[in-house]
Amino acid sequence: MRKSILGLSALALLASAAPAFAQDEEAASPITITGSVALVSDYRFRGFSQTQQDAAVQGGITATHESGLYVGTWGSSINFANSNLSSEIDIFAGWSKAVAEGVTVDVGLLYYLYPKHKSVTGDINTDFFEPYVNVIAAIGPATLKVGANYAWSQDALTSFKDGKSTDAIYLHAEPSMAIPGTPFGVNGHLGYASSDAFPGGTDGKVWDWSLGGTATYKNITFGVSYVDTDEPGQIKGSDAAVVFSLTAAF
Repeated sequence: MRKSILGLSALALLASAAPAFAQDEEAASPITITGSVALVSDYRFRGFSQTQQDAAVQGGITATHESGLYVGTWGSSINFANSNLSSEIDIFAGWSKAVAEGVTVDVGLLYYLYPKHKSVTGDINTDFFEPYVNVIAAIGPATLKVGANYAWSQDALTSFKDGKSTDAIYLHAEPSMAIPGTPFGVNGHLGYASSDAFPGGTDGKVWDWSLGGTATYKNITFGVSYVDTDEPGQIKGSDAAVVFSLTAAF
């Protein structure tokens, strides 16, 4: 989903309370609810600012079944150049499961939705689907996530070359590590986008990267990250920046 690079979430279990004097505890709910709300100094999506380098408010919620199936939504305030669009809502569903010790596979489908876009853009479609697959490997406090997102040819993905619909692919890797015995963590990101539409930038391919750290107290996390792309600079918000975030997870 379109999270800020520093967006975080935490698990919150739903369980039925055992009645007084009961001999056995009631079974835990098969559904887990997770969510978060955040304030970020700049909403960067794959290296590009979605807010003209201004702050954004974000939040999301996910329901996960013990089978690994999940469904959720996530949203953010936005501010594109020459547009009155003010919000983005992502709807997603998928399946995530451990397939070996320390290795998890996550597959799903994202839908990027811009509410009331018809009143702003007329007949121009701005919403599109994007399937994804991720593999997450954990060794001790260190984690490495690698994945691929692919959007097939859709009306919202219009080629800059000929005005026809086109596809887009995004490959990415995110290493991270919690520093044992401390509330601190470090994280990184490397991504590559290829498309003749806007995900590919001005020349059809974009590298983006970031390096950051976090500090957590209870369910509150403060994050800071250096973000950049290899775009030549024609697009505002594609240049290097330091992004701050404050996230509350539940």
